Amino acid sequence: MPIATINPVTGETLRVFDALTDAELEERLARAAGAFRAWRDVPVDDRTRIVARAGALLDQKKHEYGRLMTVEMGKPLKAAVEEAAKCALACRYYAEHASAFVAPEHIDGDEVLYQPLGVVLAVMPWNFPFWQVIRFAAPALCAGNVGLLKHASNVPQCALAIEQLFTEAGAPAGVFQTLLIGSDRVEQVIADRRVAAVTLTGSEPAGRAIAAAAGSHIKKSVLELGGSDPFIVMPSADVAAAADVAVKARIINNGQSCIAAKRFIVHERVADEFTRRFVDRMRTLRVGDPMLPDTDIGPLATRQIADDLARQVAESVHRGARILVGGKRAAAGGNFYEPTVLTDIPSDSPAYRDELFGPVASLFRVSDVESAIRLANDTTFGLAAAAWTRDDGEASRFVRDIETGTVFINGMVASDPRFPFGGVKHSGYGRELGPWGLREFVNVKTVRRQAPPSSAHTE
Repeated sequence: MPIATINPVTGETLRVFDALTDAELEERLARAAGAFRAWRDVPVDDRTRIVARAGALLDQKKHEYGRLMTVEMGKPLKAAVEEAAKCALACRYYAEHASAFVAPEHIDGDEVLYQPLGVVLAVMPWNFPFWQVIRFAAPALCAGNVGLLKHASNVPQCALAIEQLFTEAGAPAGVFQTLLIGSDRVEQVIADRRVAAVTLTGSEPAGRAIAAAAGSHIKKSVLELGGSDPFIVMPSADVAAAADVAVKARIINNGQSCIAAKRFIVHERVADEFTRRFVDRMRTLRVGDPMLPDTDIGPLATRQIADDLARQVAESVHRGARILVGGKRAAAGGNFYEPTVLTDIPSDSPAYRDELFGPVASLFRVSDVESAIRLANDTTFGLAAAAWTRDDGEASRFVRDIETGTVFINGMVASDPRFPFGGVKHSGYGRELGPWGLREFVNVKTVRRQAPPSSAHTE
Protein backbone atom coordinates (compact mmCIF):
# COMPACT_ATOMS: atom_id res chain seq x y z
CA MET A 1 0.00 0.00 0.00
CA PRO A 2 1.50 3.38 -0.95
CA ILE A 3 2.15 5.97 1.73
CA ALA A 4 -0.33 8.49 0.45
CA THR A 5 -3.27 10.75 1.18
CA ILE A 6 -6.15 9.46 -0.94
CA ASN A 7 -9.41 11.37 -0.60
CA PRO A 8 -11.98 8.76 0.48
CA VAL A 9 -14.82 10.86 -0.97
CA THR A 10 -13.45 11.01 -4.51
CA GLY A 11 -10.62 8.48 -4.64
CA GLU A 12 -8.24 11.23 -5.74
CA THR A 13 -4.61 10.87 -4.66
CA LEU A 14 -3.71 14.16 -2.99
CA ARG A 15 -0.14 13.56 -1.82
CA VAL A 16 2.34 10.71 -2.04
CA PHE A 17 5.28 10.26 0.34
CA ASP A 18 8.51 8.35 -0.13
CA ALA A 19 9.26 5.66 2.41
CA LEU A 20 12.39 6.13 4.50
CA THR A 21 15.53 4.63 3.08
CA ASP A 22 17.47 2.18 5.23
CA ALA A 23 19.97 4.93 6.01
CA GLU A 24 17.21 7.34 7.04
CA LEU A 25 15.58 4.70 9.22
CA GLU A 26 18.91 3.97 10.90
CA GLU A 27 19.38 7.68 11.54
CA ARG A 28 16.01 7.89 13.31
CA LEU A 29 16.65 4.79 15.40
CA ALA A 30 20.02 6.16 16.50
CA ARG A 31 18.44 9.52 17.29
CA ALA A 32 15.72 7.84 19.39
CA ALA A 33 18.27 5.83 21.37
CA GLY A 34 20.35 8.93 22.04
CA ALA A 35 17.28 10.94 23.01
CA PHE A 36 16.24 8.31 25.53
CA ARG A 37 19.54 8.48 27.37
CA ALA A 38 18.87 12.16 28.08
CA TRP A 39 15.07 12.14 28.31
CA ARG A 40 14.91 9.49 31.04
CA ASP A 41 16.91 11.81 33.31
CA VAL A 42 14.72 14.85 32.68
CA PRO A 43 12.65 15.48 35.84
CA VAL A 44 9.15 14.12 35.46
CA ASP A 45 7.60 17.54 36.11
CA ASP A 46 9.53 18.93 33.13
CA ARG A 47 8.37 16.06 30.95
CA THR A 48 4.75 16.58 31.94
CA ARG A 49 5.00 20.30 31.17
CA ILE A 50 5.87 19.44 27.57
CA VAL A 51 2.91 17.06 27.35
CA ALA A 52 0.70 19.78 28.82
CA ARG A 53 1.88 22.18 26.10
CA ALA A 54 1.03 19.54 23.50
CA GLY A 55 -2.47 19.44 24.96
CA ALA A 56 -2.79 23.21 24.73
CA LEU A 57 -1.70 23.11 21.08
CA LEU A 58 -4.24 20.39 20.35
CA ASP A 59 -6.97 22.65 21.71
CA GLN A 60 -5.70 25.65 19.77
CA LYS A 61 -5.40 23.74 16.49
CA LYS A 62 -8.30 21.31 16.83
CA HIS A 63 -10.06 22.64 13.73
CA GLU A 64 -6.87 22.42 11.66
CA TYR A 65 -6.17 18.90 12.89
CA GLY A 66 -9.82 17.94 12.44
CA ARG A 67 -9.81 18.96 8.79
CA LEU A 68 -6.63 16.94 8.24
CA MET A 69 -8.22 13.82 9.74
CA THR A 70 -11.35 14.23 7.63
CA VAL A 71 -9.38 14.73 4.43
CA GLU A 72 -7.27 11.62 5.01
CA MET A 73 -9.80 9.11 6.38
CA GLY A 74 -13.27 10.58 5.93
CA LYS A 75 -14.80 10.94 9.39
CA PRO A 76 -17.35 13.76 9.78
CA LEU A 77 -15.54 17.02 10.49
CA LYS A 78 -17.39 17.61 13.76
CA ALA A 79 -16.24 14.20 15.04
CA ALA A 80 -12.67 14.89 13.93
CA VAL A 81 -12.57 18.19 15.83
CA GLU A 82 -13.96 16.38 18.88
CA GLU A 83 -11.19 13.79 18.52
CA ALA A 84 -8.53 16.49 18.67
CA ALA A 85 -10.19 17.95 21.77
CA LYS A 86 -10.22 14.51 23.41
CA CYS A 87 -6.51 14.21 22.71
CA ALA A 88 -6.00 17.52 24.53
CA LEU A 89 -7.94 16.11 27.48
CA ALA A 90 -5.65 13.06 27.63
CA CYS A 91 -2.55 15.25 27.58
CA ARG A 92 -3.92 17.35 30.44
CA TYR A 93 -4.80 14.21 32.40
CA TYR A 94 -1.27 12.81 32.22
CA ALA A 95 0.31 16.22 32.77
CA GLU A 96 -1.61 16.41 36.04
CA HIS A 97 -1.23 12.81 37.24
CA ALA A 98 1.86 11.20 35.73
CA SER A 99 4.16 12.41 38.50
CA ALA A 100 2.09 10.46 41.01
CA PHE A 101 1.91 7.40 38.74
CA VAL A 102 5.72 7.11 38.54
CA ALA A 103 6.51 8.20 42.08
CA PRO A 104 8.46 5.59 44.09
CA GLU A 105 6.39 3.50 46.49
CA HIS A 106 7.79 2.83 49.95
CA ILE A 107 7.24 -0.47 51.72
CA ASP A 108 8.77 -0.85 55.18
CA GLY A 109 11.75 1.30 54.26
CA ASP A 110 12.28 -0.31 50.87
CA GLU A 111 11.17 0.95 47.46
CA VAL A 112 9.36 0.06 44.27
CA LEU A 113 10.51 2.24 41.36
CA TYR A 114 8.80 2.89 38.02
CA GLN A 115 11.52 3.46 35.45
CA PRO A 116 11.09 3.91 31.68
CA LEU A 117 11.87 1.01 29.36
CA GLY A 118 13.35 3.01 26.50
CA VAL A 119 12.36 3.35 22.84
CA VAL A 120 8.76 2.21 22.27
CA LEU A 121 7.44 1.54 18.77
CA ALA A 122 3.76 2.36 18.23
CA VAL A 123 2.02 0.77 15.23
CA MET A 124 -1.20 2.71 14.92
CA PRO A 125 -4.36 2.56 12.76
CA TRP A 126 -6.11 5.10 10.58
CA ASN A 127 -9.57 5.12 12.19
CA PHE A 128 -8.71 7.51 15.06
CA PRO A 129 -5.51 8.93 13.60
CA PHE A 130 -4.78 11.35 16.44
CA TRP A 131 -6.46 9.72 19.46
CA GLN A 132 -4.86 6.30 19.07
CA VAL A 133 -1.42 7.92 18.94
CA ILE A 134 -1.89 10.43 21.76
CA ARG A 135 -3.28 7.87 24.18
CA PHE A 136 0.01 5.98 23.75
CA ALA A 137 2.36 8.95 23.47
CA ALA A 138 1.18 11.09 26.39
CA PRO A 139 1.75 8.45 29.10
CA ALA A 140 4.84 6.97 27.44
CA LEU A 141 6.62 10.31 27.20
CA CYS A 142 5.58 11.34 30.71
CA ALA A 143 7.07 8.10 32.03
CA GLY A 144 10.41 8.90 30.38
CA ASN A 145 10.18 6.68 27.29
CA VAL A 146 10.62 7.96 23.75
CA GLY A 147 8.26 7.12 20.92
CA LEU A 148 8.56 5.92 17.34
CA LEU A 149 5.31 6.06 15.36
CA LYS A 150 4.61 3.77 12.44
CA HIS A 151 1.21 5.08 11.41
CA ALA A 152 -1.20 3.63 8.86
CA SER A 153 -0.06 4.34 5.32
CA ASN A 154 -3.24 6.26 4.41
CA VAL A 155 -2.80 8.95 7.10
CA PRO A 156 0.79 10.15 6.58
CA GLN A 157 -0.04 13.83 7.04
CA CYS A 158 -1.63 13.12 10.41
CA ALA A 159 1.48 11.16 11.39
CA LEU A 160 3.78 14.01 10.47
CA ALA A 161 1.52 16.56 12.16
CA ILE A 162 1.72 14.65 15.45
CA GLU A 163 5.53 14.61 15.29
CA GLN A 164 5.47 18.36 14.66
CA LEU A 165 3.01 18.80 17.54
CA PHE A 166 5.48 17.40 20.07
CA THR A 167 8.33 19.38 18.53
CA GLU A 168 6.32 22.60 18.90
CA ALA A 169 5.48 21.62 22.47
CA GLY A 170 9.20 21.55 23.29
CA ALA A 171 10.10 17.86 23.14
CA PRO A 172 13.84 17.46 22.42
CA ALA A 173 14.86 16.05 19.05
CA GLY A 174 14.29 12.31 18.86
CA VAL A 175 11.82 12.05 21.75
CA PHE A 176 8.92 11.49 19.34
CA GLN A 177 9.46 10.61 15.68
CA THR A 178 7.27 9.42 12.82
CA LEU A 179 8.61 6.60 10.64
CA LEU A 180 7.21 6.68 7.11
CA ILE A 181 7.69 2.99 6.36
CA GLY A 182 5.53 0.16 5.10
CA SER A 183 4.20 -2.63 7.29
CA ASP A 184 6.77 -4.99 5.74
CA ARG A 185 9.53 -3.21 7.70
CA VAL A 186 7.90 -3.23 11.13
CA GLU A 187 9.50 -6.51 12.15
CA GLN A 188 12.90 -5.04 11.28
CA VAL A 189 12.29 -2.18 13.72
CA ILE A 190 11.02 -4.49 16.47
CA ALA A 191 14.12 -6.63 16.08
CA ASP A 192 16.46 -3.66 16.50
CA ARG A 193 18.28 -3.89 19.82
CA ARG A 194 17.58 -0.20 20.54
CA VAL A 195 13.79 -0.77 20.56
CA ALA A 196 12.53 -1.93 23.95
CA ALA A 197 8.83 -2.54 23.37
CA VAL A 198 5.96 -2.26 20.90
CA THR A 199 2.30 -1.36 21.08
CA LEU A 200 -0.26 -2.00 18.36
CA THR A 201 -3.83 -0.96 17.77
CA GLY A 202 -5.12 -2.76 14.71
CA SER A 203 -6.54 -5.91 13.24
CA GLU A 204 -6.28 -9.43 14.58
CA PRO A 205 -3.86 -10.54 11.79
CA ALA A 206 -1.66 -7.54 12.50
CA GLY A 207 -1.75 -8.39 16.21
CA ARG A 208 -0.60 -11.93 15.54
CA ALA A 209 2.32 -10.69 13.46
CA ILE A 210 3.39 -8.06 16.01
CA ALA A 211 3.06 -10.46 18.94
CA ALA A 212 5.12 -13.08 17.15
CA ALA A 213 7.86 -10.60 16.28
CA ALA A 214 7.96 -9.15 19.79
CA GLY A 215 7.91 -12.58 21.37
CA SER A 216 10.74 -13.86 19.23
CA HIS A 217 12.89 -11.00 20.50
CA ILE A 218 11.54 -11.20 24.07
CA LYS A 219 10.16 -7.66 24.05
CA LYS A 220 7.13 -6.27 25.80
CA SER A 221 4.04 -5.81 23.64
CA VAL A 222 0.56 -4.40 24.17
CA LEU A 223 -2.20 -5.23 21.68
CA GLU A 224 -5.59 -3.59 21.21
CA LEU A 225 -7.26 -5.46 18.39
CA GLY A 226 -10.74 -5.83 16.96
CA GLY A 227 -14.08 -6.07 18.63
CA SER A 228 -17.57 -7.33 17.87
CA ASP A 229 -19.18 -5.57 20.78
CA PRO A 230 -22.61 -6.64 22.02
CA PHE A 231 -25.33 -4.12 22.85
CA ILE A 232 -27.96 -5.87 24.99
CA VAL A 233 -31.47 -4.53 25.61
CA MET A 234 -33.69 -6.12 28.28
CA PRO A 235 -37.45 -5.61 28.90
CA SER A 236 -36.93 -3.25 31.85
CA ALA A 237 -34.81 -0.85 29.77
CA ASP A 238 -35.87 2.52 28.46
CA VAL A 239 -36.24 1.18 24.93
CA ALA A 240 -36.54 4.57 23.25
CA ALA A 241 -33.34 5.80 24.86
CA ALA A 242 -31.58 2.52 24.13
CA ALA A 243 -32.52 2.64 20.45
CA ASP A 244 -31.36 6.24 20.11
CA VAL A 245 -27.99 5.49 21.71
CA ALA A 246 -27.71 2.26 19.71
CA VAL A 247 -27.67 4.22 16.46
CA LYS A 248 -24.90 6.50 17.73
CA ALA A 249 -23.00 3.51 19.08
CA ARG A 250 -23.12 1.75 15.70
CA ILE A 251 -22.26 4.67 13.36
CA ILE A 252 -19.54 6.35 15.42
CA ASN A 253 -16.60 7.11 13.13
CA ASN A 254 -18.64 5.93 10.12
CA GLY A 255 -18.97 2.58 11.88
CA GLN A 256 -15.19 2.10 11.89
CA SER A 257 -14.43 1.75 15.58
CA CYS A 258 -13.26 -1.27 17.54
CA ILE A 259 -15.63 -0.34 20.37
CA ALA A 260 -18.61 0.54 18.18
CA ALA A 261 -21.63 -1.59 19.07
CA LYS A 262 -21.96 -4.19 16.34
CA ARG A 263 -24.24 -6.99 17.61
CA PHE A 264 -27.59 -5.82 19.01
CA ILE A 265 -29.00 -8.50 21.29
CA VAL A 266 -32.58 -7.66 22.21
CA HIS A 267 -35.04 -9.49 24.45
CA GLU A 268 -38.01 -10.79 22.46
CA ARG A 269 -40.49 -8.87 24.62
CA VAL A 270 -39.13 -5.51 23.42
CA ALA A 271 -37.55 -6.60 20.14
CA ASP A 272 -40.34 -5.29 17.91
CA GLU A 273 -40.32 -1.84 19.47
CA PHE A 274 -36.54 -1.61 19.52
CA THR A 275 -36.26 -2.80 15.93
CA ARG A 276 -38.82 -0.29 14.68
CA ARG A 277 -37.14 2.62 16.42
CA PHE A 278 -33.64 1.52 15.48
CA VAL A 279 -34.39 0.87 11.81
CA ASP A 280 -36.37 4.08 11.42
CA ARG A 281 -33.51 6.10 12.83
CA MET A 282 -30.88 4.33 10.71
CA ARG A 283 -33.01 5.04 7.64
CA THR A 284 -32.96 8.80 8.28
CA LEU A 285 -29.18 9.15 8.62
CA ARG A 286 -27.56 11.45 6.10
CA VAL A 287 -24.67 9.97 4.10
CA GLY A 288 -22.44 12.41 2.30
CA ASP A 289 -19.56 14.87 2.29
CA PRO A 290 -17.90 14.62 5.71
CA MET A 291 -16.96 18.30 5.60
CA LEU A 292 -20.63 19.34 5.74
CA PRO A 293 -22.10 19.96 9.21
CA ASP A 294 -25.30 17.97 8.61
CA THR A 295 -23.55 14.77 7.48
CA ASP A 296 -24.02 11.79 9.81
CA ILE A 297 -21.92 9.24 7.94
CA GLY A 298 -18.98 9.94 5.67
CA PRO A 299 -17.12 7.52 3.42
CA LEU A 300 -15.25 4.47 4.62
CA ALA A 301 -11.54 5.15 4.80
CA THR A 302 -10.43 3.13 1.76
CA ARG A 303 -11.96 1.38 -1.20
CA GLN A 304 -10.69 -1.95 0.13
CA ILE A 305 -12.61 -1.47 3.38
CA ALA A 306 -15.77 -0.67 1.42
CA ASP A 307 -15.24 -3.70 -0.81
CA ASP A 308 -14.71 -5.97 2.20
CA LEU A 309 -17.85 -4.72 3.93
CA ALA A 310 -19.95 -5.20 0.79
CA ARG A 311 -18.64 -8.74 0.46
CA GLN A 312 -19.40 -9.56 4.13
CA VAL A 313 -22.98 -8.29 3.80
CA ALA A 314 -23.55 -10.12 0.51
CA GLU A 315 -22.23 -13.39 1.94
CA SER A 316 -24.37 -13.01 5.08
CA VAL A 317 -27.48 -12.45 2.96
CA HIS A 318 -26.57 -15.39 0.76
CA ARG A 319 -26.44 -17.58 3.86
CA GLY A 320 -29.87 -16.43 5.04
CA ALA A 321 -29.59 -13.03 6.74
CA ARG A 322 -32.36 -10.56 5.98
CA ILE A 323 -31.85 -6.85 5.25
CA LEU A 324 -34.15 -4.46 7.16
CA VAL A 325 -32.61 -1.30 5.73
CA GLY A 326 -29.65 -0.47 3.50
CA GLY A 327 -27.48 -3.30 2.34
CA LYS A 328 -25.51 -1.76 -0.52
CA ARG A 329 -23.08 0.93 -1.59
CA ALA A 330 -24.53 4.41 -1.23
CA ALA A 331 -25.42 6.33 -4.38
CA ALA A 332 -22.91 9.05 -3.47
CA GLY A 333 -20.11 7.00 -5.04
CA GLY A 334 -16.63 6.96 -3.51
CA ASN A 335 -16.26 4.68 -0.47
CA PHE A 336 -19.75 5.30 0.90
CA TYR A 337 -21.91 2.50 2.28
CA GLU A 338 -25.54 2.75 3.34
CA PRO A 339 -26.54 2.48 7.02
CA THR A 340 -27.61 -1.16 7.21
CA VAL A 341 -29.44 -3.46 9.63
CA LEU A 342 -29.36 -7.24 9.22
CA THR A 343 -31.48 -9.78 11.09
CA ASP A 344 -32.20 -13.56 11.00
CA ILE A 345 -28.44 -13.99 10.91
CA PRO A 346 -27.12 -17.57 10.67
CA SER A 347 -24.18 -18.53 12.84
CA ASP A 348 -21.97 -19.41 9.87
CA SER A 349 -22.20 -15.95 8.29
CA PRO A 350 -19.76 -13.02 8.52
CA ALA A 351 -22.41 -10.86 10.22
CA TYR A 352 -22.40 -13.34 13.11
CA ARG A 353 -18.76 -14.32 13.46
CA ASP A 354 -16.67 -11.45 12.06
CA GLU A 355 -16.11 -7.78 12.84
CA LEU A 356 -18.01 -5.59 10.36
CA PHE A 357 -16.04 -2.35 10.05
CA GLY A 358 -18.65 0.04 8.74
CA PRO A 359 -22.25 1.20 9.39
CA VAL A 360 -23.78 -2.30 9.43
CA ALA A 361 -25.65 -3.60 12.49
CA SER A 362 -26.42 -7.23 13.29
CA LEU A 363 -29.73 -7.65 15.15
CA PHE A 364 -30.57 -10.72 17.27
CA ARG A 365 -33.51 -11.74 19.47
CA VAL A 366 -33.11 -13.67 22.75
CA SER A 367 -35.52 -15.03 25.34
CA ASP A 368 -33.71 -14.41 28.64
CA VAL A 369 -30.58 -13.19 30.42
CA GLU A 370 -28.75 -16.48 29.97
CA SER A 371 -29.33 -16.46 26.21
CA ALA A 372 -28.17 -12.84 25.99
CA ILE A 373 -24.93 -13.59 27.85
CA ARG A 374 -24.31 -16.76 25.85
CA LEU A 375 -24.72 -14.91 22.55
CA ALA A 376 -22.65 -11.94 23.76
CA ASN A 377 -19.78 -14.31 24.55
CA ASP A 378 -20.13 -16.36 21.35
CA THR A 379 -17.32 -14.52 19.61
CA THR A 380 -13.55 -14.67 19.49
CA PHE A 381 -13.46 -11.01 20.55
CA GLY A 382 -13.77 -9.47 24.00
CA LEU A 383 -13.23 -5.73 23.90
CA ALA A 384 -16.33 -4.02 25.31
CA ALA A 385 -20.07 -4.42 25.86
CA ALA A 386 -23.14 -2.37 26.71
CA ALA A 387 -26.24 -3.64 28.49
CA TRP A 388 -29.52 -1.79 29.06
CA THR A 389 -31.62 -2.81 32.05
CA ARG A 390 -33.21 -1.31 35.15
CA ASP A 391 -32.88 -4.65 36.98
CA ASP A 392 -29.90 -4.61 39.37
CA GLY A 393 -29.69 -8.38 39.32
CA GLU A 394 -29.48 -8.46 35.54
CA ALA A 395 -26.88 -5.70 35.56
CA SER A 396 -24.76 -7.67 38.02
CA ARG A 397 -24.98 -10.76 35.82
CA PHE A 398 -23.84 -8.82 32.75
CA VAL A 399 -20.94 -7.22 34.62
CA ARG A 400 -19.82 -10.57 36.03
CA ASP A 401 -20.35 -12.87 33.07
CA ILE A 402 -19.73 -10.96 29.85
CA GLU A 403 -16.18 -11.68 28.70
CA THR A 404 -14.86 -8.22 27.82
CA GLY A 405 -12.44 -5.63 29.11
CA THR A 406 -15.19 -3.03 29.56
CA VAL A 407 -18.91 -3.19 30.39
CA PHE A 408 -21.22 -0.17 30.27
CA ILE A 409 -24.64 -0.35 31.91
CA ASN A 410 -27.28 1.92 30.32
CA GLY A 411 -24.74 3.84 28.32
CA MET A 412 -22.60 3.88 25.19
CA VAL A 413 -19.11 2.42 25.34
CA ALA A 414 -16.40 5.08 25.16
CA SER A 415 -12.79 5.35 26.26
CA ASP A 416 -11.78 7.80 28.99
CA PRO A 417 -8.24 8.80 30.01
CA ARG A 418 -9.00 7.95 33.65
CA PHE A 419 -9.98 4.31 33.09
CA PRO A 420 -8.09 1.27 31.77
CA PHE A 421 -8.90 0.31 28.19
CA GLY A 422 -8.23 -3.00 26.48
CA GLY A 423 -9.65 -6.42 25.82
CA VAL A 424 -9.47 -10.15 26.34
CA LYS A 425 -9.54 -13.15 24.00
CA HIS A 426 -8.65 -12.13 20.43
CA SER A 427 -9.18 -8.46 21.25
CA GLY A 428 -5.66 -8.38 22.63
CA TYR A 429 -3.86 -7.95 25.93
CA GLY A 430 -2.48 -5.20 28.09
CA ARG A 431 -4.16 -1.92 28.95
CA GLU A 432 -4.01 1.67 27.81
CA LEU A 433 -5.00 4.83 29.70
CA GLY A 434 -5.05 5.64 33.40
CA PRO A 435 -2.09 4.62 35.54
CA TRP A 436 -2.39 1.12 34.09
CA GLY A 437 -1.52 2.32 30.60
CA LEU A 438 1.44 4.35 31.75
CA ARG A 439 2.86 1.43 33.72
CA GLU A 440 2.71 -0.98 30.76
CA PHE A 441 5.99 0.53 29.56
CA VAL A 442 7.99 0.89 32.73
CA ASN A 443 10.38 -1.36 34.59
CA VAL A 444 8.78 -2.01 37.99
CA LYS A 445 11.97 -2.28 40.01
CA THR A 446 12.16 -3.56 43.57
CA VAL A 447 14.87 -2.01 45.76
CA ARG A 448 15.67 -3.66 49.09
CA ARG A 449 18.22 -2.01 51.38
CA GLN A 450 20.04 -3.66 54.24
CA ALA A 451 22.74 -2.31 56.48
CA PRO A 452 26.16 -3.70 55.56
CA PRO A 453 27.39 -6.40 57.94
CA SER A 454 29.81 -5.18 60.56
CA SER A 455 33.42 -6.31 60.17
CA ALA A 456 35.14 -8.26 62.92
CA HIS A 457 38.48 -6.81 63.96
CA THR A 458 41.20 -8.60 65.86
CA GLU A 459 44.16 -6.93 67.51
